[in-house]
Amino acid sequence: MNVVAKQRARSLQAAEHPLFNDRKLKLGTFSTNLSGGCAISTIDGTLNASWPETLSLAQMADQMGFEALVPVGRWKGFGGPTNFNGEGFESFTWAAAISAATRDAGVFATTHVPTIHPIFAAKMGTTIDHVSNGRFVMNIVTGWFKPEIEMFGKAQLDHADRYKMAAEWLELVKRLWTEDKEFDHDGQFYQIKAGWCAPKPVHKPYPPIMNAGGSEIGRHYAAKYCDVAFVVFSTHDKDEMRKQVAAYRDLARNEYGREIKVWSYAYLVQGETEKEARDFYNYYVHEKGDWVAASNLLDTLGLNAQTLPPQAFAWIKEHFVAGWGGYPLVGTREQIVDGLKDLSDIGLDGSLLSWARYEDGMREFQEVTYPLVVQAGLR
Repeated sequence: MNVVAKQRARSLQAAEHPLFNDRKLKLGTFSTNLSGGCAISTIDGTLNASWPETLSLAQMADQMGFEALVPVGRWKGFGGPTNFNGEGFESFTWAAAISAATRDAGVFATTHVPTIHPIFAAKMGTTIDHVSNGRFVMNIVTGWFKPEIEMFGKAQLDHADRYKMAAEWLELVKRLWTEDKEFDHDGQFYQIKAGWCAPKPVHKPYPPIMNAGGSEIGRHYAAKYCDVAFVVFSTHDKDEMRKQVAAYRDLARNEYGREIKVWSYAYLVQGETEKEARDFYNYYVHEKGDWVAASNLLDTLGLNAQTLPPQAFAWIKEHFVAGWGGYPLVGTREQIVDGLKDLSDIGLDGSLLSWARYEDGMREFQEVTYPLVVQAGLR
C-alpha cells in the first residue's frame, strides 16, 4: 500500500466519522428524499416527497445509530402511473437540512458530475460538513439517466468519457478542499482560474467519498479514488456475492494499494409469519407494481429483453419493482436478522435498507427487529 493510501486509511480509521466505526454491520437508509422511495408500486402508503416524512425517517435512523443517510440524486421521474421518483428534494440542500436535524449519522449528498461544477460542489460539501460537524460523505454519480443530462442542455458522454470527467472533477474537488493557495487548472473538461475554497471541511484532509461503479471502468474508478464502494449484486447466490465483494477489495488493494469499505443495499418485507411477508410482497410487487416505470428505468440503464435472456431480465425487473434492485430480506423478524447476518458474513461493511411503506416499515423495524439485530452482535 502506498504512503498516501496508508495515510488516508489511518485518517479514516482514527476519525470519529460514523461510516468508519467498529460495528460489525453498519446500516443506512436509501432514497428517503424521493417519492416512492425504493418501491416502484402503486400501493397506498409509499413514501411522499414531503419534508415531515423525510425528516422523520432521518431522525428514526439517527435514533437507532444508523451510520448512513443516503439520498438519490434525481431530476426527472421514470414515468408510469406513479412517475416513480418524479418528486423529490435536491440532495445537497437536503443533506444540509438533515445534518442540522440529526446528531450522529453520516449524511450523504449524491452528485451527478455533469450537472454540478466542482467549485460549487466543493463549497456545498464544505458547508454540509460544517453543519454536520464532520459527518458529510460525497456520493459520486457520473450521470447515467440521459433525459436528466439533456434537461441541463448537455450531451450524454459515452461511458468511458463520463469516468474521465468524474476523475478530473474529483481531483478538483479534493484540491479545493485541501490546498491553501489559489490554483489554475486547464483540463479536458474543466478550466479554472485562481480556484479557491474556504473554509476547509471539518473532516481532514477531506470527507469520505463513495461511488457505485458496477462496470469494469466504474469498479476501477471506485477502487482508485474512493473510500467506499457500493455494490449492486448480480446474483443472490451467497458464494457468488462473497466473491463479488472480495473482488472489489482485491482490486483496490492489488491495483492501487488501497483499502476500501464495501456496502450494498437491501429491501425489507417483514411479517408475523413468512407467509404474511410473502403475501404482502406479492401484493405490492406483482399485483400493484408500476411495471411501466420499472421498464423505463431499466431501458435507460440498457437492461431490457433485447440485451438479457428473458429469465434474467424478469428476475432483475422484479427486484427493481420490489426495491430498486436491492437484496431481498423477506420473512419474520428473525429471518430478517438472519438475512442481515448473511450480508455481514459475505464480507459487507454495511447495507442500506428500504421498505415499501417506508415510514411504517422502518418504525416496525425500530421497535421490533432492531433489538434483535443488536442481540445478534451485528451492532
